[in-house]
Amino acid sequence: MTSPKSLSKDVTASLDERSREVFRRIVETYLESGDPLGSRNLSRLLPMSLSPASVRNVMADLEDLGLIYAPHISAGRLPTQQGLRFFVDAFMQVGDLSEEERGSIERQMRPPGPAQPMDSVLTEASRMLSGLSRGAGLVISSKNDPILKHVEFIRLEPTKALAVLVGEHNQIENRIIDLPVGITASQLTEAANFLNANLAGQTLPGLRTQLVKLKQQVAGELDTLSQDLVERGLAVWSGGSDEEKPTRLIVRGRANLLEGLAGSEDVDRLRLLFDDLERKESLIEILNLAESGPGVRIFIGSENKLFSLSGSSLIVAPYRDGEDKIVGAVGVIGPTRLNYSRIVPMVDYTAQLMARLARSGL
Repeated sequence: MTSPKSLSKDVTASLDERSREVFRRIVETYLESGDPLGSRNLSRLLPMSLSPASVRNVMADLEDLGLIYAPHISAGRLPTQQGLRFFVDAFMQVGDLSEEERGSIERQMRPPGPAQPMDSVLTEASRMLSGLSRGAGLVISSKNDPILKHVEFIRLEPTKALAVLVGEHNQIENRIIDLPVGITASQLTEAANFLNANLAGQTLPGLRTQLVKLKQQVAGELDTLSQDLVERGLAVWSGGSDEEKPTRLIVRGRANLLEGLAGSEDVDRLRLLFDDLERKESLIEILNLAESGPGVRIFIGSENKLFSLSGSSLIVAPYRDGEDKIVGAVGVIGPTRLNYSRIVPMVDYTAQLMARLARSGL
């Protein structure tokens, strides 16, 4: 299968200067306004002298190459998805952010403090990308392991209990766990008391590691059923291995994607897209997409099956922790006429800031 890059080289070689200029003007008009560009208007924009009839001949050649199409009879031309990919690969010049833009992004993504947990930074990053791009800002992150300060068990039925976990910033997580058969109310209390006595600023994985070291003490202080509950609960809460570590998705600016939609069919397609995004396998897929190449990746329309129905584009970049492991991704979802050259450096710089936070252990 021919790669987009090699396809770009082949097509570029087949275009002369006026064909490239006609194509570039059609795409830039589409990205700016979404409108098709006709031969008469195009002939006025070109730096070289070219009649409307000559422009139509060039357009016909570009259509034969699959780069542009006419949405209606006698209308102007719009880029195809293949044409947009060709433009991004062969023509687009990615600018750099100004000092003012960098400062604005940094101010909106201050490192979390005692009054600002990491969740709020992730949400702000998503909101900021949405505001700057007029698309939907997307942040995917490995779920934080909060430092715990209190654990409580509430029996729901004979073999199930609600575990209430309170974090240092008073965030609360409720998880349902299976109970060992025959466990009593006093044993639930005993298990909770043991955990609370050993929390001392621990995260769940840290507490789990500590309990391995405290194995003999656990056996001495707790009876068999309570011990089973402690070990079973910690296995569920800490999410198993690193590979299974749960991810979370934060999307802000969904309403931006509704602007300019033609009808209920388009709205339904977008709804399906966001339903898909909420599924864990879709989050993993986006992380895999981000990981599949260095830096910022651009996926246009059906180049990725997740966005093929909605016809959306995804600009995404991974970020890594101090051990150089990919722990999340940031990006923008929008229509195919996104301002790619402006958004790519925004996504790239946001990913760099997220990496800084991840490496500092936040």
